[in-house]
Amino acid sequence: MDKHEEVLVALRQIIRAIDLHSRQLSKVSGLTGPQLLLLQAIGSNNDISMRRLAQATHMSQATATTIIDRLVQKDLVRRERSQTDKRKVYAVLTEEGIEKLKTAPRPLQESFIQRFQALEPWEQNLLLSSVQRVSSMMNANDLDVAPMLQVGSLLHE
Repeated sequence: MDKHEEVLVALRQIIRAIDLHSRQLSKVSGLTGPQLLLLQAIGSNNDISMRRLAQATHMSQATATTIIDRLVQKDLVRRERSQTDKRKVYAVLTEEGIEKLKTAPRPLQESFIQRFQALEPWEQNLLLSSVQRVSSMMNANDLDVAPMLQVGSLLHE
């Protein structure tokens, strides 16, 4: 097998692993990766505004709002208007949201982060450089994406 074929196979394996994990997450918890990411961000930040929530999860505010709408429909999150500044709206976990967060499986990126951080600094830099180069070669380096491993469009979450 040529080197370029080996790289394409490795990329396909990564995509497949992300897809399988996403399906398992949805099957076990009824949540998508982005939904879980937002629940975790809300759970770890009391009274987080929609703007700060989007920034914390590296999503556009429109994307985060769309996903929050779905979480509100599932009664996992509620919106609360600030008492001091009526223009601000905060996302707050409901009791059901707190319980869902406690029982939800860990996102795939958490095990990746642990393994990545266990590498020597030079290995981390080598991997980062290589993946950035692949992203550039695929004309993907200008895409605005969150640092989460999830297949599919965030808007359909």
